[in-house]
Amino acid sequence: MSIYLDVIWLLNFFFDALLLLLTAMILKRKIVKWRILVGSFIGSLLVLLVVSPFAEIGSHPVTKLLFSIVIVGVAFGYKRFRYFLQGLLTFYFATFMIGGGMIGVHYFLEFDVQVFDGTIMTQSTGYGNPISWGFVLIGFPLLWYFSKNRMDDIETKQVFYDQIVAVKLEVDDVILHLQGLVDSGNQLFDPITKSPVMILDTTKYEELFPKALMEQSKNIELLTNDSSTESHKWESRVRLIPYRGVGQEHQFLLAVKPDRITIYHGNEENIVKKGLVAFNHTTLSTDGEYDCIVHPKMLVSSSIQTAS
Repeated sequence: MSIYLDVIWLLNFFFDALLLLLTAMILKRKIVKWRILVGSFIGSLLVLLVVSPFAEIGSHPVTKLLFSIVIVGVAFGYKRFRYFLQGLLTFYFATFMIGGGMIGVHYFLEFDVQVFDGTIMTQSTGYGNPISWGFVLIGFPLLWYFSKNRMDDIETKQVFYDQIVAVKLEVDDVILHLQGLVDSGNQLFDPITKSPVMILDTTKYEELFPKALMEQSKNIELLTNDSSTESHKWESRVRLIPYRGVGQEHQFLLAVKPDRITIYHGNEENIVKKGLVAFNHTTLSTDGEYDCIVHPKMLVSSSIQTAS
């Protein structure tokens, strides 16, 4: 059997470089190309050590750990111990993620299925079928790309959930416990009092509010026609909020002045000094992840109490 040592070395060099790049992307660290290349070159030298008379030393776990330490140290430098340890552990995480993915896909495609006495059995011999060069050359970059995108999705989701806050809304005898999205795109203000406006998804809570109020919020023109609407106990709370959507002319939202808005963020309890709640009759979150859109100024203009 012929071993093409130069090809194996080159493959390991490129794979180490991709793993270091993935590590840098996960940690959001600055990518210094020459450091990545030198670190990859040092990592690829382990292949030469394994086929040398020092093969037993080269295949020892301690030797591999020392090589990993040098690789990460060269690629990202040493600023403090925690910084270095984070890089080392993430490098191993990326390695196991890609390697485990390739083994998993290989066994998924290569296992044999047999039926014995009505029972489905899977069978593999030894260490399984040898993974082909083509599979490695195609599978590794695809899994690298897939892993990078999944990590980006996780980061995006984390940023999204960092903007989710718990909201307690109190209007007369109605008390709602909501999940709110703090959205900088919400710039609605009451033009008279300059109070920031929270947008509430009423599709879940419509039955809790006065029926006449809900009819007015769906048909703003009813407010100007006294004969077409009945009075309700929240009339003194009603406000009209002008807004304009993309490609639309000026429109109005019906809002009410609540008794209290409390926003819980981390261990802080934010009591909004002034604010309004506008009614929206379409679903704000198709996944049900939040029930209202919180004006960012509500967190700025609120009194903060730290939970003990």
